[in-house]
Amino acid sequence: MPATDVVLLDIHLPGKSGIEGLSLIKHKHPNAQVIMLTVFEDDTNIFRAIQAGADGYLLKKTPPARLLQAIEEAAAGGMPMTPFVARQAVAMLKRHVPSEMATVQFTTRESEILALLTDGLNYSVIGERLFISLDTVRNHIRHIYEKLHVHTKTEAVAKAIKHGMV
Repeated sequence: MPATDVVLLDIHLPGKSGIEGLSLIKHKHPNAQVIMLTVFEDDTNIFRAIQAGADGYLLKKTPPARLLQAIEEAAAGGMPMTPFVARQAVAMLKRHVPSEMATVQFTTRESEILALLTDGLNYSVIGERLFISLDTVRNHIRHIYEKLHVHTKTEAVAKAIKHGMV
């Protein structure tokens, strides 16, 4: 079976929820980028999808041109979301992140990359801006995730904002 780059997945599917399907896809194809494309814009579905590993969350009313752009963003390592969903995701994470956090020490490059992530840039653009390879960006982001004890860009950005790291 050929490698899958980007999958568009709805939450409401017959027989199995899209969120359950998301977990299965990520298990079989860990490098696949899964964008939830749904009508649901409530906190619960957004949170569950992100927690299950969604790499993006768009609403079905997303214009076709934006949808194509989102697919390209996801393929390049970005996390496409509508502004409304992104705002909800950050607000949810602010409410759920513990208030106490140990002091985290970032390298200068990690701080630069985290700041660019909070600006909504994808990995490719970050690499271009900082004149480093995509693999180097991913390596720094892996270290950022480890230091923040997170698993996704959204969690990293929300934690950084909540704790004034950027």
